[in-house]
Amino acid sequence: MNCEQIKKKISIRSVLESFNLYPEKQNSKTAFYFAIDREEKKPSLCVDFVKNKAFDFGTGKSYDVVSIVQQMNKCSVSEALEYLKKFDIPVNSLNINRNESNKNYKILEVKEIEHPALVQYLKARKVFEQRHLVKEIHYQMNGKPYFGIGFYNNSGGIEIRNKYLKICLGKKDVTFIKNHNVKKEICVFEGYFDFLTYLRLPNAQNSNSDFLILNSTAMFFKIEEELKEYEKIVLFLDNDLNGKNLTEEIINKYESVEDCSVLYRSFKDLNVWFLSNLKEWQ
Repeated sequence: MNCEQIKKKISIRSVLESFNLYPEKQNSKTAFYFAIDREEKKPSLCVDFVKNKAFDFGTGKSYDVVSIVQQMNKCSVSEALEYLKKFDIPVNSLNINRNESNKNYKILEVKEIEHPALVQYLKARKVFEQRHLVKEIHYQMNGKPYFGIGFYNNSGGIEIRNKYLKICLGKKDVTFIKNHNVKKEICVFEGYFDFLTYLRLPNAQNSNSDFLILNSTAMFFKIEEELKEYEKIVLFLDNDLNGKNLTEEIINKYESVEDCSVLYRSFKDLNVWFLSNLKEWQ
């Protein structure tokens, strides 16, 4: 495909999801995202799934899939096109209604982590010891085979990660892990790599907390009522705008909340902080 064909055929939603970006508000044809070039408190990036384009009301900039990759990766057009080669997903074949599973994929195999690339990725993130909590997922999209590290959510969707990609196969949802602690304490994470990282910390060995992995801050609405049942909420959210905004919302909404992001205030998230302080835990 040439550049113009790519702009029309590859789903702008899938490209945004590859950067772990999800809508804050949406309907069947459009959605609002937070801006991709700055921090903001209200989402201003309007994405038109029919036209496969986005418009930032804050700056007046228009985006297509190529310019989104350029902005996110700070790269040239040719480098953006190279990044987009792995998608090749026609816009019209995607299920725009995210309340139903995306039917544009097929799971080929689910097994324990053994592919060298995935083993290396887990080791690079220093969570290889927690590999029993994830799976090696081989899947097909538009007839092309792919693979990645899979983590299941409560709706049976699979959060797929590898060195180059972040997507969700199926319905987006949270992952709730209950340890029968009678609703005393729950630890909340934004992504599952932070959850796996937490399990490597010394204090985690004696913890009987329940765990909530949001898989996206946009999924918080699914669980906010159930959180009221806990005596204490412990937050390990990212130190970006979305994470900070949600942290503030939770602190204002619930009685007993501990914000642990202060431990890694100079880092993007818990995993990045852990990698920088690994010697302390060895």
